[in-house]
Amino acid sequence: MNNHPVDKIISLFEQISAIPRGTGREAALSAWLQAWAAARSYAAKTDPAGNLLIRVPASPGCESAPILVLQGHMDMVCEKTPESTHDFLRDPIRPVVDGEWLRADGTTLGADNGIAIALALALVEADEIRRPALELLFTVEEEVGIGGANRLQPGFAEGKILINLDSEEEGTFIVGCAGGQGTQMRMGLWFEPLPDWQAYQLRVSGLQGGHSGVDIHKHRANANTLLARTLARIRGRVPMRIAGLRGGTAHNAIPREAQACIAFDSGNYAVVEQVVREFEHKLLGEYAGIESGLSLTLGKCDAERAVNEVGSEKLIQLLLAIPHGVAHMSASVAGFVETSDNFASMEIRGDELFLATSQRSTVMSRLEELTERIGAIALLAGAQVRHTDGYPAWQPDMDSPLLQRSRQIYEALFASAPKVEMIHAGLECGVIGAIFGGMDMISLGATIRDPHSPQERLHIPSVGKVWQFLVALIESYC
Repeated sequence: MNNHPVDKIISLFEQISAIPRGTGREAALSAWLQAWAAARSYAAKTDPAGNLLIRVPASPGCESAPILVLQGHMDMVCEKTPESTHDFLRDPIRPVVDGEWLRADGTTLGADNGIAIALALALVEADEIRRPALELLFTVEEEVGIGGANRLQPGFAEGKILINLDSEEEGTFIVGCAGGQGTQMRMGLWFEPLPDWQAYQLRVSGLQGGHSGVDIHKHRANANTLLARTLARIRGRVPMRIAGLRGGTAHNAIPREAQACIAFDSGNYAVVEQVVREFEHKLLGEYAGIESGLSLTLGKCDAERAVNEVGSEKLIQLLLAIPHGVAHMSASVAGFVETSDNFASMEIRGDELFLATSQRSTVMSRLEELTERIGAIALLAGAQVRHTDGYPAWQPDMDSPLLQRSRQIYEALFASAPKVEMIHAGLECGVIGAIFGGMDMISLGATIRDPHSPQERLHIPSVGKVWQFLVALIESYC
């Protein structure tokens, strides 16, 4: 292995990437990290949720310095291109160097948040760094409602200075984030045998997708919403039934693809095809400069039954009613999204329809209002509704000693001032701060583009700058 710090970090990241670690399946990576700790005689412990804490003793002479907590999450979002055969349960992610960028082949890279773990391990393995005692806090199920952090117990970590490594723009310090809550809907459907009709697959594809928090202001198309709009236009021209439905995968990813198996008289195929072509043209105009790859296609599918006429109409109306996108812009921070919703996923399984949305806001009353509205829409349609526990917003502390120290160190290293921002996404800092209390926190990280999509990529030079900063910050406490 090359001894250059960035090479070491990337090598560690590749080792982490070789271990499948989708949300809820972090046990193998946790075991690997515990073995790494045991090989170095570091104490490690887990909690009932699966969160992991590794304690690293201080360098000689630094024992009296405050404990620093380096924090990231073990899980990753598992998204792939339609043509990819990758199995996220078994196959390793294989990072590919592409110029200054690191990417995967047809899948999410998992730099969100594997690069945080790699950075933390590299900082410990570098014996030349003088450091105070460190606690490496690696959580589970961050990508689904910050589930692991929500189940932390007071005292699991002792440190009161926390450096979260889950931000995605080098040179930017995050000091606040949105709170979030999910809504899950379930509705029974009434099926009947198909009349003498043919079944066809209507598919929306070619969309950019992206992170449902940090990319929501870019007004990218949601495949679920576009599919609903297309179904409504077909239903307005010819008798039609819905036999199958699927779109979206993760609550924090804007759906890139969606498809429906629909049934109608084959004699109406030319009419339906014309509706699809005309609406595709309209959508390409609507999303000009944003979704140039947008595609609506009509093919064949197999179906022996379909939702009855009344049920198909109710289903379409429900899909149309579910909001997606920016709901409110901040009144206090210009250009900042305050409240949003992601129409995350939909699927017909058996005789039931399952829908999921993800709401975010920096104003908790607005989060409650949007969540209640979505619940009301579902209840009016006759669906059962369950809201997740959610997580709180992280309110910024501009007088934070950690922030002031970080600013000074960054400016001294790079002769430029870092950006200090809030983010319209969920970070574990809000939850951790609420549970542990008295925490001084900041979030930072290497530059990542298009997280939560197969286009995810990591800017390699930014890893080096983050490394330089973290070394200087850690050593400043000794």
